[in-house]
Amino acid sequence: MSFVDTLRQWDTAVTCVERQDLSQALRIFLAIQEPNSKISFDIGCLHLLNQDLDAAEKAFDCSIRKDEHLAVAFFQRGMTFYKKKRYEESLADFQHAFKALRGNQLIDYKALGLRYKLYACEVLINVALAEAQLGHWEKAHESLVKALNYKTDAKLNIIDKALDSALKQKLFKPVEFPSKVLFKPNKHYVAELEKKDYLGKAKVVASVVPQDAFSGFAPLQPQVEDGPTRPKEPEVLRALEGEPHTVLFEFVPETSDELAVVPGNIVFVLQKGADNWASVIFNERRGLVPYNYLEPLEIHLASKQNEGVSQPPSRKPPTRPERKQGLTPSGSSSGDTKRKEEHKQPTDNSYIVKVRFTFNFAVSVPPGSPYAILIEKISKKLNRPPTAITLSLTSEATEQSIINASTEMESVWSRASGVHITLWCTTTEQTDGKPESETHFVALHSYVSSNPEDLSFHQGDTITLLSRVNQDWLEGQCNGNTGIFPASFVEKVPVNGQ
Repeated sequence: MSFVDTLRQWDTAVTCVERQDLSQALRIFLAIQEPNSKISFDIGCLHLLNQDLDAAEKAFDCSIRKDEHLAVAFFQRGMTFYKKKRYEESLADFQHAFKALRGNQLIDYKALGLRYKLYACEVLINVALAEAQLGHWEKAHESLVKALNYKTDAKLNIIDKALDSALKQKLFKPVEFPSKVLFKPNKHYVAELEKKDYLGKAKVVASVVPQDAFSGFAPLQPQVEDGPTRPKEPEVLRALEGEPHTVLFEFVPETSDELAVVPGNIVFVLQKGADNWASVIFNERRGLVPYNYLEPLEIHLASKQNEGVSQPPSRKPPTRPERKQGLTPSGSSSGDTKRKEEHKQPTDNSYIVKVRFTFNFAVSVPPGSPYAILIEKISKKLNRPPTAITLSLTSEATEQSIINASTEMESVWSRASGVHITLWCTTTEQTDGKPESETHFVALHSYVSSNPEDLSFHQGDTITLLSRVNQDWLEGQCNGNTGIFPASFVEKVPVNGQ
């Protein structure tokens, strides 16, 4: 099923839910082949609404399998386990949802198409309820006290009621996801589903040729002797950068630097790589498209001997060419390349160490590096002394998992998958999962993100600095969202009058 067909069925199913036709919506959802994480989540919510708990569990399993960082999917699967009285599995899922919040007070899913905010305090209330069902009343009370650290004024009343019930060892109501609230497809993509006739039907107004019935973009012109054998290329197309090509087959991108195109689109090829990939411009966007999906466009003036537009071939598209480093042309502009320098894969045999902190980052070290080199790299990244940093092989630092100067580093590097390894990091200068001394910026101008990894904010918003990508771009957190933003849009907030 193509991306366009999936988008159309997704939008139709959501419309059925808004009309209260839940059975029809579920039939449409289930007909979608290879649903993504958001569609699987919607299917699980409808099954949960119908009290079909087994089907809901399978749908949420599929959603989590395709996006292991979707906290709201863990939350919903936890509610499914709770209703099936599988309290240990319910507790584990609620705890996963809380970890996915990464110390934030809430996650607002509006940007992803879901009008819902997942609050950390509400997740902790359900954690406490699952612990209470297992008879762990002391742990339940601790979770509710912890929820007070993440409270908002609107949620304080529900936490107080839960605490009062826990002190009396009485069960309380769980916090449930609102019914009939689903992920919706991007409204800009949906708006493009319907074909639009921007030009209308042309007609001849005046012509030098008697009884001219041609209704193309230019009237027929009288033939002249010794005229040019080939008509001139229209100035508007010759002025565009690159060579014009027609798209023969639909192409669905798999990476962020590739472009989605459909048959009939006209793209302009800027550069063709030796591995059969081409860097093109389409709708003022630049990206990569397989060159064997394209055909050079011969520009000519219309004539009666050459009426109509040739249709794209109906044969199956060729196989996707393999991308080879050094042979594939760049699919992004110089500005994009500069922003992504920090995320490039190393060309040598260095290990890529992904570090999970209050935010995630990566460092590269030579193969078989000793502990001193590894901790020095991480220390510079966090701007903390090495003595204040604790590294661990697992999310919970235990005596067996902690990495220090006495650790045999060969055993650490043996756990790497290829050249990648994940470590966990904590510091002694933290309380409640947040740094004691944080760097804050105030937005001088509003910034609207143009890429999924960017952070949007409004003039006057306060932004917490997480890391420096380079001299022009920073990574920060604002209004529960995390992303990168230009340093020129913000100003550092003085600390203690400095």
